[in-house]
Amino acid sequence: MAGERTLKRLGEICEFRGGQGFPQKHQGAIVGEYPFIKVSDMELPGNRHRITRANHWIDEATRKELRAKPHPATSTVFAKIGIALTYNRRRLLSRPTIVDNNMMAAVPIESEVAPLFLYYLLKATDFNEVVSGTTLPFINGSDLAKMEVKVPPLAEQKAIAAVLGALDDKIECNRRMNATLEAMARALFQSWFVDFDPVRAKLDGRPPAGLDAPTAALFPAEFQDSELGEIPEGWTAKPLPEVIEVNPRRTLKAGTIAPYLDMKNLPTQGHSADEVIDRQFASGTKFQNGDTLIARITPCLENGKTGFVDFLAEGQVGWGSTEYIVLAPKPPLPPQFGYLLARSEALRAHAIQNMTGTSGRQRVPSECFNTFYLAVPPPDIARRFDELTAPLMAKIKANSTQSRTLATLRDTLLPKLLSGELSVAPDSVIRKSWITAADGPSQSAASKARRETAR
Repeated sequence: MAGERTLKRLGEICEFRGGQGFPQKHQGAIVGEYPFIKVSDMELPGNRHRITRANHWIDEATRKELRAKPHPATSTVFAKIGIALTYNRRRLLSRPTIVDNNMMAAVPIESEVAPLFLYYLLKATDFNEVVSGTTLPFINGSDLAKMEVKVPPLAEQKAIAAVLGALDDKIECNRRMNATLEAMARALFQSWFVDFDPVRAKLDGRPPAGLDAPTAALFPAEFQDSELGEIPEGWTAKPLPEVIEVNPRRTLKAGTIAPYLDMKNLPTQGHSADEVIDRQFASGTKFQNGDTLIARITPCLENGKTGFVDFLAEGQVGWGSTEYIVLAPKPPLPPQFGYLLARSEALRAHAIQNMTGTSGRQRVPSECFNTFYLAVPPPDIARRFDELTAPLMAKIKANSTQSRTLATLRDTLLPKLLSGELSVAPDSVIRKSWITAADGPSQSAASKARRETAR
């Protein structure tokens, strides 16, 4: 059985501390002892449940000058003003950190609460009941301190935190692995189709780095002139629409329930969408597996919103924002060629330079790709590129699918563990199921765990 829960005010288990403002001249440093976190930084890649990245740093001399007080690494931080606080986002610090004055930190009283348990407790606590203001909503620490929560004994807190933390750690491990796999695919794309490294190596009398003999033999040892400038001998320079279909025709009848991807869930890093829901089709951009989606509007394009569609069933058509541009490579170019091209600096710069419209409402006209030229390889090189990069994309998809399963399991367990409905005793069902899940659950194992939690 789970231990007894004690009703306590949040102010009895943690101290709420506000952040502070900084003059612009002190912002922007890329080195320093202390990260300086703004609300927007909480969504940086890697900052999913722990803050591990920052855009700004503060050195010790500046900290003393401004009399800034870093929050301990055990703190949980969140927005305290504006629309961001209504999102109920919480992040756990990973080192002493300074936060700006639009944020607040909950510093645990460690004799009363385990820091990681406090993070999950606050993650499950709805702050909206203490929000004041309408035009500009805000919360203050004194109101938060009065909120009542049920708290288990310290030993059980640590056990609960270990269960949930293992799931979040595995999700973060998958994210880092996916970043590495995508970097490998993007590096190969850049090397073969932008920098032409294998051709330059052979031209210099060197063996192409990292390529086996059969793959190296596919590349020529000379360049030729083209509309694009120098390209490998035997390749052709063509406008993008000749080799990649832009906004291809996809069929989806009005009223059909189909997977829907909105703009906010199109990723800025990596290719996997955060969330796809079923929704009745009305009007929007249609796509299928193998397509690449690019945001055409500002600031989504500049922020890097780009995704690869690999989440649909065979033959299924999904849909989303009318502000997507869809790219579908024509054979023999493989589907992932379109995604890696969309992530390239050259295509992104071309799209941004060709945006039209008034300030703040600019978008990319699809016709601008008519003037973007590609160096198109022979079919045997395209096929070899597919053989090398398709497994990387498949592994990324598998990791992303597993992470979504783990996140669902975590979110299902969270309220049940906090309430005591589920036990974390060594012989409990949940104790066994989370170990399996954290190691990498099969679909059946994850399904079994979800069934157990529903009982």
